Order: sequence, then structure tokens, then C-alpha cells
Amino acid sequence: MSSRFLPVPDGLDGMRVDAALARLLGVSRTVAAELCASGDVLLDGAVVGKSDRLTAGGLLDVTMPDAAVEHRLDERPVAGMSAIYSDDDIVVIDKPVGVAAHPSPGWEGPTVIGGVLAMGHRVSTSGAEERRGIVHRLDAGTTGLMVVAKSERAYTVLKQAFRERTVEKVYHAIVQGHPDPTKGTIDAPIGRHPRHDWKFAVLAGGRDSITHYEVIEAFPAASLVHIHLETGRTHQIRVHFSALRHPCVGDAMYGADPTLSTRLELSRQWLHARQLSFAHPADGRWVTFESPYPNDLQHALDRLRGE
Repeated sequence: MSSRFLPVPDGLDGMRVDAALARLLGVSRTVAAELCASGDVLLDGAVVGKSDRLTAGGLLDVTMPDAAVEHRLDERPVAGMSAIYSDDDIVVIDKPVGVAAHPSPGWEGPTVIGGVLAMGHRVSTSGAEERRGIVHRLDAGTTGLMVVAKSERAYTVLKQAFRERTVEKVYHAIVQGHPDPTKGTIDAPIGRHPRHDWKFAVLAGGRDSITHYEVIEAFPAASLVHIHLETGRTHQIRVHFSALRHPCVGDAMYGADPTLSTRLELSRQWLHARQLSFAHPADGRWVTFESPYPNDLQHALDRLRGE
């Protein structure tokens, strides 16, 4: 038997305990439900049932057989993923499309953490085993910059920096139509979709979510937008622009026009983590990293410009 202490992340706020444990531990939902039924799952010191709801920031204490957890840190090279900076504390990678940040139930593809380990970098041992060194995430279908903590100090400092919103995250997106005004702020709370567990939506009872944007180039059917995230909710950019009826081009999950996607030969959302800036965890100096558009996004942009 072993005990696992797991802080509840923002993205699991309001989720059922059994569903959340399946994601956090990489076990089946049936196994998670059995752990709850046996009284082996505590939230902030109190026993919880499988259908109870989690609150972000709470602490889960799970007692379970060692064999029940699948630690799937598949240390395999990731095609197209490069490390653009590395030192004793951090490694900054340029993530290609089709790569998840870390292992999770149901995901069989490559991961950032597996690719970083395959490159020969050590990573922090802080956090859940399958998320070692991960201090923030990008969707599998979103490309661009991620920083991974290599030292324990870096993990602690960077997690706090993201929590306190001192990290500057700049994205570029091509959205359908023409946002009006062309420069502004979207301040709309986001929560898990009431009918679809894999999606998020603007909800009155959601968590505060703030997106600043400015249109930097307009085309007949779409706009290239510079985005600065003040918060970092799951799918935040995709949800906010979909709520404005300007979904990211190619984002079928959030209502993008498939005809436009086909015309641009785009098979995923046009969304790229363009720039990442933060105080270095070792000495506090301000560092900035930039990533060029990958080939599929550049191709779609060129087609829009050609039209």
C-alpha cells in the first residue's frame, strides 16, 4: 500500500472524484470508484465518495495498492520537438502538434515529459509522478513554447509564478471573422461544460478568466490576433473567442467552420504559443523566448494572405 498526496488543479474544479482520480493517477474509473468505496480517498482530511465534487486547491490523500497506478513515463523521442534553451534549472521546448504535456488516461501519443527525458534532461521530481517538472500545459493540438522545471527550486518558483500570474504568455491565433473592437479584453468566467465533460464554456459560476487581444492583420474571412493571457484556464483562448462567435480557425470542437478549415488545409486549431517570458527561477533575471509558426500554420496564413 502507498499514499499519494495530490493537490487539486484548477482544471479539475467541480469534477467528480472518481473521474478526477482516473485522470490524476492514470487508473480506470472503476478502480477509482473502488478506492472511494473502501474509504481510501480523503479530501482535506475528510472521506469523500465517488460522486462528490472537487474544489480547486484542495488536497487529496489517496491510499492504494502500488500495482493500481500505471506510471507511463514513456521516454521516447518526439519528432519535431526541440529544446531551444536549457540550463541547470529549466528547459524550454518548442512543442509540435499532436503532443500532450504529460501522460493521461486514454492518451497513447507522445508527451512533452517523455520527449524531454528522452533528450537526456533530468526533470524535477516534484508533483505527481506522471507530471514531473510540468508547471503549465498546452493542448495537444496547440503548438509553441513550454518551460519544464529541471530542479526542485525551479518547480516551486515557476509554479508560484504561474499561480501569481507574473509569467507573460503571448499567443497568436487566427480567428474567424473580425472581432469588434479590434483591441480589447475578454473578461468572462470559464467552467466545465454542463453537458460535455471534455469541453469548457463561459459559465456564470466559472473561474475568473481574462484574455487581452489585438487584431494585427485582417483578411476577408478571418483575423490574425495577438493574445496576452492574464489567467491560464484550460482551453481559455478557444472558449473565449468561440463565445464571441469568432472561434479559432480549424477548431471544430468549439464551432469553427469546416469549409474554411478545408480551404486552408488545416487539420487543427490555428493557435500558437508565440512568446514566453518570466523571471528565471535561479537569479530572477527576466528571460524571453520566441517560437516561429510551424509549417501547417504558416501555410494556412500564406493562403489567407494570397486570397
